[in-house]
Amino acid sequence: MDFITIDFETASADRNSPCEIGLTFVKNRQIVETKSWLIKPQYNRFDYFNILIHGIRPEDVADKPEFPELWTEILPLIKNQFLIAHNASFDMSVLRRTLETYQIPFPVLTYSCSYIFSKKVWQGLPGYDLKTLCRINNIHLNHHRAGADSRATAELALKAFDVAEVLCFDDFPEKLKTTIGQLYIGGYRPSESKRIYKPKDITKIMGDPSKHNLNSIFYGRTVVFTGTLSSMVRSEAQQLIADIGGIVNNNVTKETDYLIVGHQEYRVVGEDGMSSKQEKAVKLIEKGTELEILSENDFLRNL
Repeated sequence: MDFITIDFETASADRNSPCEIGLTFVKNRQIVETKSWLIKPQYNRFDYFNILIHGIRPEDVADKPEFPELWTEILPLIKNQFLIAHNASFDMSVLRRTLETYQIPFPVLTYSCSYIFSKKVWQGLPGYDLKTLCRINNIHLNHHRAGADSRATAELALKAFDVAEVLCFDDFPEKLKTTIGQLYIGGYRPSESKRIYKPKDITKIMGDPSKHNLNSIFYGRTVVFTGTLSSMVRSEAQQLIADIGGIVNNNVTKETDYLIVGHQEYRVVGEDGMSSKQEKAVKLIEKGTELEILSENDFLRNL
């Protein structure tokens, strides 16, 4: 269970503008070291809002190395290692985008997200941001500096592993309901929440023939839902489709005619903002499948 926690602070909203990186090293379930480096971002341009968050200013990094120079020191520390970040979709995208900006190959490593698995370990909390979780777990936090955040993330991960009785990384899918992400040369696979519920048995949804609407765009068409609807729960929407005379399904296939997209939890679905159903639908459309993606508003207008 040796791992490294990683945290980035950025100079602007651009993911390729790291101004600080923090790493905390855990060996045999003990924190052994925390290291942090200030980074001079490309063009050294800072947004005022980012400065308010972390307090790092252009003059603080004016004489610091840019990322490529620092990478020669960081790469040997993290390659082929297991990394954990709190909201890994952010930190790992900062790493990827910065490497792409400087045309540096991706390293090979695996990683997980403490934000995601904390939701499985401590259910029902008012929030799962690092500050809230540290307060609840009595972890000291000097928030929004990379070294301090990486150390707090390490302490949080160790507490989560104790609570969930995680003994090795193979326990993540079962005990933390979280998949392990991977970065590799040429690409990556995100760390995601492993769903623990079974889809509703849609064979039990029976439409009312007296409510069939032959003029509806959904009549006789296969409809799939993804995300959370704000106007109604999914089962109600599926019943409406069945009553119109449509066909409801849980999975996107070549036979799907409409995918209705509700609100997506971006920390779960990843930085592209799409669920696996939506990603599959986009790929089918690109291959020529006659499938249409509708927002919830479009769905309601066409009922």
